[in-house]
Amino acid sequence: MGARIGVIIALSTLFSYLHMRHALRTEALEQLQQQVSERGEREQTIFLLAEDNHALFKKRVTERIRELQQQDEEVKARFDELFVRLPDGTVRSRPEITDGTRMVQGFIPPHVVLDTGFRTRFMAVYDVLSWYAPAYHVRFSTTYVTFPEGAIAGFWPKLPTWTQDLPADFSVASYEDFPLSLPENNPQRRTAWTGIFKEVVANMWVTSVTTPVDLDGRHIASVGHDVLLDELMTRTINDHLPGAYNLLFRDDGQLIAHPELKLEDTPSAYNILSNTGQPEVAARLLGSVGKAAHLRAIFEQVKGRQPGETLLELPEYGEYVAVTQLRGPGWYLATVLPGRVVSQPALLAARYVLLLGILSLLLELIIMYQVLRQQITRPLHDFIQATDKVAAGDFEVALDTARRDELGQLAQAFRLMADEVKRREVALRQANEGLELRVEERTRELKDVHLQLVQTARRAGMAEIATNVLHNVGNVLNSVYTSSQMAKERVSGMRLEHVGRVAQLIQEHQEDLSTFLSQDVRGRHLMPFLDKLGQSLVEDRQEIVSLLDDVGRYTEHIGDIVKVQQNYARIPRVHEQVSLPALLEDALRINFAGLVRHQVKVQRDIASIPLVMTDKHKTLMILVNLISNAKYAMDSVAPEERLLTVKLEQVAARVRISIHDNGMGIAPEMLTRIFQYGFTTRDEGHGFGLHSSAIAAQEMDGSLSVHSDGPGHGATFALELPYVPVALSA
Repeated sequence: MGARIGVIIALSTLFSYLHMRHALRTEALEQLQQQVSERGEREQTIFLLAEDNHALFKKRVTERIRELQQQDEEVKARFDELFVRLPDGTVRSRPEITDGTRMVQGFIPPHVVLDTGFRTRFMAVYDVLSWYAPAYHVRFSTTYVTFPEGAIAGFWPKLPTWTQDLPADFSVASYEDFPLSLPENNPQRRTAWTGIFKEVVANMWVTSVTTPVDLDGRHIASVGHDVLLDELMTRTINDHLPGAYNLLFRDDGQLIAHPELKLEDTPSAYNILSNTGQPEVAARLLGSVGKAAHLRAIFEQVKGRQPGETLLELPEYGEYVAVTQLRGPGWYLATVLPGRVVSQPALLAARYVLLLGILSLLLELIIMYQVLRQQITRPLHDFIQATDKVAAGDFEVALDTARRDELGQLAQAFRLMADEVKRREVALRQANEGLELRVEERTRELKDVHLQLVQTARRAGMAEIATNVLHNVGNVLNSVYTSSQMAKERVSGMRLEHVGRVAQLIQEHQEDLSTFLSQDVRGRHLMPFLDKLGQSLVEDRQEIVSLLDDVGRYTEHIGDIVKVQQNYARIPRVHEQVSLPALLEDALRINFAGLVRHQVKVQRDIASIPLVMTDKHKTLMILVNLISNAKYAMDSVAPEERLLTVKLEQVAARVRISIHDNGMGIAPEMLTRIFQYGFTTRDEGHGFGLHSSAIAAQEMDGSLSVHSDGPGHGATFALELPYVPVALSA
């Protein structure tokens, strides 16, 4: 139960965390967007003010030019009073009458032609600067006007002698803001902003804003402000939401403000696009190359956002980015909020919830422990003791059956159960006694049946062996009979009576034998006749001896077969030294007559295996039976295609003897029944050979198995026996 409560607390804490995380995330992101939006409105004020100043200044300059166009003499006199041409050819403010802290100053390069139109434009600008520049100085460090000819007029109180300090070859065209106002670069004639740069005199970072001034369709001047950025950069870096940070950058990638940006000792700003591939610059200005890649990802995310989209997510960095674009310079003000800052309050609240849940769980467990100990544990202990007594055979148990709760009902039921178990124990003991007697009787019957089956198997096996031996002996006796008949016929055909006649003739002419042999007609033929008769008798003798040799070999073969039968007919020993290759050859020899009669060719694949310890009689009985069955299984095959393959091999710790025939095969449904007692596929079969062979294999700790691909594909019977070499058994 405590575990279930713990799981409930854990799940509630998880759901609370997820809910609070979602709520706090939504609130934090809304606050982030609002803060960035309000911050952008505040920060862009100075830039909008500059553009407003320029609009007013531009209007007043054109009006003042038109006023002074009617006062050429006065304009020339005032110009000469305020400005003087120096020996280097430049025209500058007269130093003796110019107070740079309060007055506007001017600088005109030597190549500028001081005609009436230029003097009018220059003095109009001088007058408007004198009217407005001191007021602008409250928010802007400098206010200046540049002319297409290269002249400049401005108000710069912090450097009162700036016109006197400029070199003679000074050119305003080298400044970034000068070309921004030219018609070819600014056909819309809009206010333009430069990038940030370090003002070398004040050693401060500034940006310039310039607005072209046109009169009658002609570019006559450009009004500009220098805006100090130190305060903006400081506010951007230091004024941020807890855990977040701000950064400010231009559309072209120029980084203006960043917490890690170091601009104190560098004359140029860092560019997110161009400096990312320069590790030494990134390391020097940002502290590491990784921050440069991070900035690049933020920049690309901001540039690729949809119109009006102000909240972005960086999944690879786990950050949220709120961005706004400052009106005026078009700079991007972005606030980066790490995701952990959003989830940290929710995680902290979840910890408190989990802690309170754990404390509640501990208190609940303590109370539950006390209650369970009094109401459950002790009664259960009594039940355990009662169970042990019942298990030990003592059914006299004492339990509290007076309780009115479930444990009281359980005690009553346990008591009834103990009585019932006692009754059944007595009945079971009586039944067991009778059952033991029946089991003993049945065991004796099974032993007798098993002994009869074993004896029947032995008799069947011995009968099978004897039958095959008799077949072999019969075939050999046929050869003996044939040879003896031929010898008899040969002896009967010998013309031995001619020998008697020759002897009688010789005896009759014994006294004149020489005269008889030389002069008598019969005598002259007698010697050639004896010569031919002798040759004939020698040939007959050789043929009879050959036939008797055949009889001798056949008789010796019969003796070998009978000897094998006598050896295997002895009472077998359980284990003895056996040569399995020789035993397999004996099995083939016993079936030799049948194999020849059925015209079965035998193919041998017999490995050389040392002597093993096994039951020779049982093994031979199995092999003879398998070879005999294989012989009959090939009756349906053409005689010239009948092939019996015997294979002997060692497989790991066992010996396998395979008998394969290419005969009728075995159907799949018969493979599971083929070793059953009484099952046979032959009309003359008794269904006991394979059954007894399988039992004999099991008795030798082996196995007999069969495999067939189906009818017409032959079958393979495999006998596997333990490989017990004689050396190991000794």
